[in-house]
Amino acid sequence: MDYISTRGTAPTLTFKETLLVGLAEDGGLYVPREWPHFSAEKIRSFKGMDYCEVAFHVIKAFVDGEIEDAALRDMINEAYATFHHPAVVPLVQTGANNWILEVIYGPTLAFKDVAMQILARLMDHILTEQGRRITIVGATSGDTGGAALEAFQACEGIDTFFMFPEGKVSDVQRKQMTTIGAANAHAIAIDGSFDDCQNMVKDMFNDAEFRDGVHLSAVNSINWGRVMAQTVYYFTAAVALGAPDRAVAFTVPTGNFGDIFAGFVAKQMGLGIDRLVIATNENDILSRALSTGNYTLSDVEVTITPSMDIQISSNFERLLFEAAGRDPQIVRELMAELKVNGSYVLPDRVRQYIADLFASGTANQAQTLETMEQVYARSGYLADPHTAVAIRVAEQQTSRAVPMVTLATAHPAKFPDAVERATGQLVEVPQWAVQRASNAEVLNVLENDLVTVKKFIMEKSRIGSGRTDG
Repeated sequence: MDYISTRGTAPTLTFKETLLVGLAEDGGLYVPREWPHFSAEKIRSFKGMDYCEVAFHVIKAFVDGEIEDAALRDMINEAYATFHHPAVVPLVQTGANNWILEVIYGPTLAFKDVAMQILARLMDHILTEQGRRITIVGATSGDTGGAALEAFQACEGIDTFFMFPEGKVSDVQRKQMTTIGAANAHAIAIDGSFDDCQNMVKDMFNDAEFRDGVHLSAVNSINWGRVMAQTVYYFTAAVALGAPDRAVAFTVPTGNFGDIFAGFVAKQMGLGIDRLVIATNENDILSRALSTGNYTLSDVEVTITPSMDIQISSNFERLLFEAAGRDPQIVRELMAELKVNGSYVLPDRVRQYIADLFASGTANQAQTLETMEQVYARSGYLADPHTAVAIRVAEQQTSRAVPMVTLATAHPAKFPDAVERATGQLVEVPQWAVQRASNAEVLNVLENDLVTVKKFIMEKSRIGSGRTDG
């Protein structure tokens, strides 16, 4: 299967090449040239399958023979053996027609583990096969960094660096990045916002000398492998609730748009999704864009839902590409406008395409805490604040007789202060997730400066420094 850039001028790549590159040379994001499609009969066959078996069928459609089936099955089984629930991502009923899909039982208690655990194995397999090394650099608003550093620590051919905004992630999130104890795992705190960190990552990819010098790669949600892996649980949840013979709706707490775009991919593959609902906090650029047609950056507000404290939703570019009829020129023009003016206006047909598929809503911090309290009171369910944002928005969308599945994207133990404030309940990190609790924190605090960060990466990366040992 060929993969093409949303901006249209980068080389067409294979699946393996796409995984290792991450971001396209022209600044765009890779997508399959054509969406694979499952028949209703194929989707119906997923009933009764365990999660790993469904994952094999979904991921195989994108791998398209580049990895042998036996090896792919082994990697999938190993990846999800790290999860601490037999269903991997179980469904919990919280209302007559309301369900929560718990994507929270991986090693770092967040949905990012679903993709990172398999992506690390896929990339390590490819690099070992090719005798290569790479340097992964990413930005995180909370969960991605911990999930990536955890997943890639055992990969001999990979050095991993993750930047996050200093003081703007929870204590649990920070410690998951700083207590890894592996020589190839580096946590970097930046005096700035998540968008500052993410912009530096993009600038590094646009610097050909630096990019090639350290063999730069990315595993943020801009990496196609992340979206691909997250597509699986839309199938497992929908089939459990009656698909393909019954439509299902999903509400997703959304920051960088990757998780909900995976739902869009599942729909393109033939899954009968009634609605995809975007749930945002006060940093509601996506909700504003859908309601007004204007995508306009504003200052980031720091909230109790840090993974949503984002203004530049990178994966939204993938949706723009689809909505524009896969015309890369329209995407290039909109992205250039955003870079120069900090905003763009959605063309009418693009806006209509998105409005036909997506709904949106917003919950502020007071509403989020209120929802956490109410959900616990009526069902005994402890929701983390990100999940609560989505529950609040989902409750405004459930007028139709269609099951509404809300994604729980983080374990409540990652945000114990907010949970206790809202519900009065003390929640502790599960024992299986605190193996490194006694490890000292190793944190690199750097100024918000691209030159400084690149120098640090060059010095610490085994490729950049010329070292070949650990």
